[in-house]
Amino acid sequence: MAQAHTKEFDAEAISRHYDLSNEFYEAFLCANMSYTCAYYRTPDGGLAQAQRDKMDLVCRKLRLSPGEDYLDIGCGWGSLAIWAAKHYGVNASAFTLSRAQAEYGQAWARREGVESRCRIYHMDYRDFPRDRTFSKISAIGIIEHVGIANYPMFFSSVRDRLRDGGLFLNHGITANKFWKHTSQTDFLLKYVFPNVELDNITHMMDAMERQGWEILDVESLRLHYARTCRHWFERLEANADRIRGLVGEKNYRVYRIWLACSSGSFYSGSLGLYQVLMQKYQVSRRFGPPATREDVYAPFLDADRR
Repeated sequence: MAQAHTKEFDAEAISRHYDLSNEFYEAFLCANMSYTCAYYRTPDGGLAQAQRDKMDLVCRKLRLSPGEDYLDIGCGWGSLAIWAAKHYGVNASAFTLSRAQAEYGQAWARREGVESRCRIYHMDYRDFPRDRTFSKISAIGIIEHVGIANYPMFFSSVRDRLRDGGLFLNHGITANKFWKHTSQTDFLLKYVFPNVELDNITHMMDAMERQGWEILDVESLRLHYARTCRHWFERLEANADRIRGLVGEKNYRVYRIWLACSSGSFYSGSLGLYQVLMQKYQVSRRFGPPATREDVYAPFLDADRR
C-alpha cells in the first residue's frame, strides 16, 4: 500500500473524499460530525453519545486545562477542537486538508461562540509554522494518511511543536501484523481513500520511540470502531434516498460496501484501532505524583451515579 504522499497527492486525495458534500456526511454521521471511532460505554449505546464520550476521553487523557494551548492535527469538521474549547476552556488550533471541512468548522465555531478560542485552518500539517508550540496535541485519524515512510518526519514534527513535558495522543487505524493485500485493499485505494497506508501497532510504536517519545498509555478500541462503522452503515441505509440525491448512486454504493466491509474487518481483528498517549521527555528534579487512569474514567462513573 506504499504511496508517494507528496503534498499535492495528499491534498487531492483528501479533497476527493472529504469535499464530496458536507450534507452527505451530515446524513450518515451524527450531529457532532465526528468521522472517527466512537467510544461506547454501554453495549447498546447510541452513536451521538458515544462520539461525545470519545471526545471527552481524548480531552481527559490529554489532561486538558483552561487556558492551555491545544492543537488538533487533521481536525475534520472541527468537532474535537470546538468541544475542547467549549467544555475544557483551552485555546484550540486545528487544521485540515479539506477546504469544505475548514469552512464548515469555522462557521460552527462562530455559532458555538468559541471563535476567539478555536481557530480552524485549511493547510497541510507540514506547512504549519514551526515556531508555534503547544501544551497538548492530538492527531485523531490522520496517521493512516501520513505514509509509513513519513513516520519519522511526522512524529518528529509533532514533537518539535510540543513544549517540554507536553502530551500527544495519536488515535489511528492499524492493520493486523500479518496483513496481506486483498481485493478489499484495491477497492479502498481506488474508490475511498487513495492515500491510505496502514501499519501494525508494533512498528508504529517503534517509530514513535525512535523520535524520542515516552509512551505512557496504549488502549485498543477495535470493537468500538466495529460498532461505529455499523452505526454509520445503518444511518446510510436509513437516509439512502437523500444520499443518492446528494452524491449519486455510485457514491452511495461505494460507501455502503466500504462501511459494511470495515465493520466486519474490525470485528474479525484484521483491522485495529489504538489510542497511544505519549509525552515529550522532560528532565526535571521535581517529582510529581504517579499517573493513573482513574482521573480519565472516574467522571464517567460519577455521571452514571447521578
